[in-house]
Amino acid sequence: MSSHLPEYHKHEEYQNRLKKLEEIRALDINPYPHKYAEVQPLKEIINTYTAHPLGHSEEAANGKTPEVKAAGRLVLFRAMGKNSFAQIQEEGLRIQLMFNREHTVVEGLNATEELTHMKFIEKKLDLGDIIGVEGNLFFTNKGELTIYVKKVTLLCKVLLPLADKHGGLVDKGMRYRKRWLDLLTNKEAAHTLMLRSEIIKEVRSYMEKAGFMEVETAILHNMYGGAEARPFTTILNALHQEMFLRISLEISLKKLIVGGLNKVYEIGKVFRNEGLDKTHNPEFTELEAYAAYWDYNDLMIFIENLFEKLAIKLYGDTKLKIEDNIIDLKTPWKRMTYKDAIKVYGDIDVDKLSDVSIREILLRDDSYKEEEIKKASKGQLMAFLFEKFVENKLIQPHHIIDHPIETTPLCKLHRDGQDNIVERFESFILGHEFVNAYTELNDPILQRKLLEKQAQRRLEGAQEAPPLDEEFVEAICQGMPPTGGFGIGIDRLCMLLTKAESIKDVIYFPIMRPEE
Repeated sequence: MSSHLPEYHKHEEYQNRLKKLEEIRALDINPYPHKYAEVQPLKEIINTYTAHPLGHSEEAANGKTPEVKAAGRLVLFRAMGKNSFAQIQEEGLRIQLMFNREHTVVEGLNATEELTHMKFIEKKLDLGDIIGVEGNLFFTNKGELTIYVKKVTLLCKVLLPLADKHGGLVDKGMRYRKRWLDLLTNKEAAHTLMLRSEIIKEVRSYMEKAGFMEVETAILHNMYGGAEARPFTTILNALHQEMFLRISLEISLKKLIVGGLNKVYEIGKVFRNEGLDKTHNPEFTELEAYAAYWDYNDLMIFIENLFEKLAIKLYGDTKLKIEDNIIDLKTPWKRMTYKDAIKVYGDIDVDKLSDVSIREILLRDDSYKEEEIKKASKGQLMAFLFEKFVENKLIQPHHIIDHPIETTPLCKLHRDGQDNIVERFESFILGHEFVNAYTELNDPILQRKLLEKQAQRRLEGAQEAPPLDEEFVEAICQGMPPTGGFGIGIDRLCMLLTKAESIKDVIYFPIMRPEE
């Protein structure tokens, strides 16, 4: 164990509070009690009594107004002679307190002339301390709901001060790293993250009403697949073998469809050993769902209805103002084939161009490697064109349908017999992909052939291509019914619906670079 004390031990404020802690213990007051029973949430108190006729402080002092018991963090304190006023905060809400020299007592304090109950409150408590209060409600002359405190109990003596009450945490990196301080000082950040929970709750409700069963599948795999991404690896000591954190939920959920569960979904963590930017975090939350006997047409309707219902639930409208755009999530959304999107938004008709011509267009951009472009098939070239010329122009909701087969080995070939086109769609809003969905491939012979091609690419140096998963092919051999499946990045969905600028704003503890 290191003998070096952390930096905060040197701070004057820490030393002052540590001294107060010792003085409180010397008074036989427990600064860290085990429990504070029968607390009423501030939200409940405020909602119940804000419009309630309560009377003034005299009635409260005489116990003629409603009694309450609340707890929270002390965030403001003003000594004003006979009375002192304060505020406590809980889950982003605040309520005013009034301490009175004659009527307020400190739990556990044997008061003396030198240390009265009010002096203890004024001298031993600090901003940030967590306290419990019991008393009676009243309205001040200015109409502010206030607790006339009869008893105050110290619940947690805080040794380090919070961020400045006016400036909060200005540095974004510090906000994300020390999220607990961000939540205490930044109402907007707290509201955004609470909205995240509301969104996930509504998603679960929507899935349940549609007859989907929520399941949980393994995070540690001895084979990874379902997407093209580099995995995180670890060692399972008990079996002396390499394991992988899952990069997708797909393979496990499809095995459950084979097992006779007709509608399944999972909301869970997925891990991809990739870069970080405004829309990517290596650890993220994904919703994946699979429905037997559905196809990608059913999924388009199902997904756009979900987005529409979420917007109405949160905002009462399908239109969201995000930066300079008014995004309308009202159904039905625009549908456009992959080829048509390249033609309309990129002004490139891939059916009229040779592969050589497409390569020439792409190689005008220095961001592409010449060797990569020269090896690419027609479908892969189309994917490069789409990424370069189309994605950032898809501002309003679009379902981009009928992708080249090279974009996924897990999707069924198009029923119309189009060469190398699969029944896949991606849903784009504000230039970002939000949904990936297929009519799932259930032909085991074709499935194995496509996965072999993917595995061959891996042997040729494509690090993101997963190995051949023979167990998955075996499961498909044992029969998967016609199925539709989709995945939604929950973090991106929350970004959209909370209007957040960065994925870090909707994740409680995003991955950050180490502090120097």
